[in-house]
Amino acid sequence: MRIREILEKREHEILSPYASFSDGTRGREREEAPCEIRPAFQRDRDRILYSNSFRRLKDKTQVFLVPHGDHYRTRMTHSLEVAQNARTITRALRLNEDLAEAIALGHDLGHTPFGHAGERALKQVCPLGFAHNEQSLRIVERLEKLGKGLNLTFEVRDGILNHEMELTPATLEGKIVRLSDKICYLHHDAEDAVRGGILSLEEIPKDIGDVLGYSTNDWFDTIFSSIITKSTDRDDIVMDDEVYHATMRLRAFMFERVYTNPKAKSEEGKAIEMVKTLYEYYLSHIDAIPPYLRAMIDAGEAKERVVCDYISGMTDRFAISRYQELFIPKSWSVY
Repeated sequence: MRIREILEKREHEILSPYASFSDGTRGREREEAPCEIRPAFQRDRDRILYSNSFRRLKDKTQVFLVPHGDHYRTRMTHSLEVAQNARTITRALRLNEDLAEAIALGHDLGHTPFGHAGERALKQVCPLGFAHNEQSLRIVERLEKLGKGLNLTFEVRDGILNHEMELTPATLEGKIVRLSDKICYLHHDAEDAVRGGILSLEEIPKDIGDVLGYSTNDWFDTIFSSIITKSTDRDDIVMDDEVYHATMRLRAFMFERVYTNPKAKSEEGKAIEMVKTLYEYYLSHIDAIPPYLRAMIDAGEAKERVVCDYISGMTDRFAISRYQELFIPKSWSVY
């Protein structure tokens, strides 16, 4: 018996009947021989982890644009924290940790440089629209490996696409990642806001703190305990109503005090204009984008979509470098 088959058998012995089993996957877009060692979802996790798109997340904004300090979160650290917390919940519920981790690591691959500011910029200028969750799916299906994609399983692709709260993943593991994403950014964005001097946890409203606690660690403990307690032996992922409503009030508080804070967002206008300018430039200079992307246009893909592909794949640093090279006179840029 191959190692993979032993691991698949172990899943059926250990996991909940509501779990997604590796040997029950709905498959990949292109058929391929299974790995002799790794079950399908573990293989997907590895493909995402080793991808160029994942490595670029280390230099993409989470909340604070080009912050002064080494300890602020990036898209990569955010994705790693989402993965870890999703594994914590998944393990407690005896669901498939490999699937949850794969979805979590891949859910933000499609984020633009400069975070949601860059996403808004592309959404405003591209007539085809732009959404980072759809772009994340496009990356793993079409763009990675120079246009070949990663050929992931249906369950991982579904979880990546449907990690936004208004959408519904097909698996419990996907639902856990969707919640873990929101819980994580409330936690670490609050910590970064405290570090940046724009928030004090003492300002948390009493109706939130009395339910969730007055520290970020308390929030984790309360929310995770609620999810695990209410979802055990159920074919759904839910939490206690009181905890859920307090979490939503915390989210609203964070939008008011952090996500729209002028101090935290003072540079966003510049970032938005930079992304818009780069979009218009490359739309008029298609020859300046990589050959594998130009080939997609030759094959019938809309050039507007392919230009979004190129720009959304940029890191903050690369986007700034391209902008300086294209629009800042060399004799001025040294000052």
